Amino acid sequence: MKSTILLSLIPSALSTTIYLAGDSTMAKSGTGSGTAGWGEYVTPYTSLTVSNKAVAGRSARSYTREGRFDAIAALVQSGDWVIIEFGHNDGGSLTPTDNGRTDCAGTGSETCSTTYNGVAETVLTFPAYVENATKVFKAKGANVIISSQTPNNPWESGTFTYAPSRFVGYAQVAAVAAGVPYVDHGAYVADRFRQLGMAAVDAYFPLDHTHTSAAGASVVAQAFFKAVVHVYKSGI
Repeated sequence: MKSTILLSLIPSALSTTIYLAGDSTMAKSGTGSGTAGWGEYVTPYTSLTVSNKAVAGRSARSYTREGRFDAIAALVQSGDWVIIEFGHNDGGSLTPTDNGRTDCAGTGSETCSTTYNGVAETVLTFPAYVENATKVFKAKGANVIISSQTPNNPWESGTFTYAPSRFVGYAQVAAVAAGVPYVDHGAYVADRFRQLGMAAVDAYFPLDHTHTSAAGASVVAQAFFKAVVHVYKSGI
């Protein structure tokens, strides 16, 4: 039986769609080679229609530049939900060579000038990209949840260690600025991985320390909905 985790929160559930915007950790088929994104494993936890628009290798910046947020905005209807989760590909440096994904450093309205693929580009901060997209969705009557990125394998060193990246905090900054709920997905996944232990969790990472197997993706999806329930029960 499917969970009603979100059904109690969302009216007119049968006509509601959840859109997922993210990177390979959320995307269908993950990054390949036996990996899978958690966005493909949410159906046991909601009866709503799920449209997974996550794309491997994307950052908040590249997802914006490629018009992918705009594509979701063209589809979204009042009452729909959009989950935004980035961070894995947003780090790095704009110099000496811009990879097209790195965001401008900072948490506010800072901008950086760069040239990517021969085209001059003004680069925004991570929170700015996410907040801008959120404003567009809200203007169409959609509900937005900004989620922190999934953790790399916290058992990789042989002992449990979870050190959130700066983009976890940046996601919260964006949520506060946009006035939407923030879900610390990374913390919930890390806690579940701690409970499961090193042997089980290591088996979830067949390729590298970032991308999970289908079994791992299912655990990550379950952790997301657990985090959502906590946020809404807390009235955050």
